[in-house]
Amino acid sequence: MDLRQLPALNAIKAFEAAARHESFSRAADELFVTHGAVSHQIRALEAELGITLFARDGKRVRLTEVGRRYATQVRAALMALADATREVRAGDRERRLVVSMLSSFAARWVTPRIGSFIEAHPQWDLELLSTNNLTDFTRDDVDAAIRFGYGKYSGLHAELLLEEIFFPACSPTFNGGNLPKVPTDLARFPLLRSADELWRPWFDAAGLTDWPEPKRGVMYEDSSNLLQAAVDGQGIVLTRRSLAMPEIAAGRLVRLFDVDGPSPWQYYFICPLHMIQAERVRAFRDWVFEEVGRFRQLFELACTAGPQAGPQTAPQAGPKTAADALHVSP
Repeated sequence: MDLRQLPALNAIKAFEAAARHESFSRAADELFVTHGAVSHQIRALEAELGITLFARDGKRVRLTEVGRRYATQVRAALMALADATREVRAGDRERRLVVSMLSSFAARWVTPRIGSFIEAHPQWDLELLSTNNLTDFTRDDVDAAIRFGYGKYSGLHAELLLEEIFFPACSPTFNGGNLPKVPTDLARFPLLRSADELWRPWFDAAGLTDWPEPKRGVMYEDSSNLLQAAVDGQGIVLTRRSLAMPEIAAGRLVRLFDVDGPSPWQYYFICPLHMIQAERVRAFRDWVFEEVGRFRQLFELACTAGPQAGPQTAPQAGPKTAADALHVSP
């Protein structure tokens, strides 16, 4: 077989689409090219074959008898090529596990832990999509996702993964180590701000119902940068438990007061209904729920020393530190 005698693939694709629609315009729309490009490709194909594939009647076209026979054979060949390509891609795709999640959650919660999953499942190539864009499973090449939301995900498998809470925290060396002792003390200190972590709900939970949302100071768009500013001693942050845990366990942050702020959003593990039975998705699901269970225990462990704990006392508990258990370097 001399493959050099085959017509150009673009011409073949243009012919198949035009033959199926019996319209150059509709073929052009399908292929995202112009009407003129389709017409040119087919004329070049007819010239190369030495036959007329379409009869032209003004702007209308119809297949000739030889064109109809050729279209049937071309369509079968292209379908065989598409099936072969799909099979090759599917073989590689089965080895990939693609999980989407918020950038801040990926950086602060998943990344410090994910090594254990990779080590336990070397047969899969894990891809963590760190993005703040909402996953569309009908469009995006994603197996599963961890979403921070309300839990109403129609047509998807959804499980509550982790309840979120908000609380104030700061560096143990902030203000020379003289930290606020009661919520009203916050009036004397800079409160770090974020569009996602609003102070008002926490003020209400702490009984400060007449306190307004802070309006001054730097506004941080990224939760990780917000947390880093607190670690660097720039002020007091209202943070999410899931993001602050490594810093608390390592003693870089301490939790202030024993007041939980409500969160309207929680973390959910979601995937298409048919994907929950896929071995790679099921393995990741089991792993992440196990990690969440361990996380809850470690959070309580890290906070037992109290809000005034410094970097040496906050992580200490039992035979090993919370930082060690979290795989976080103090």
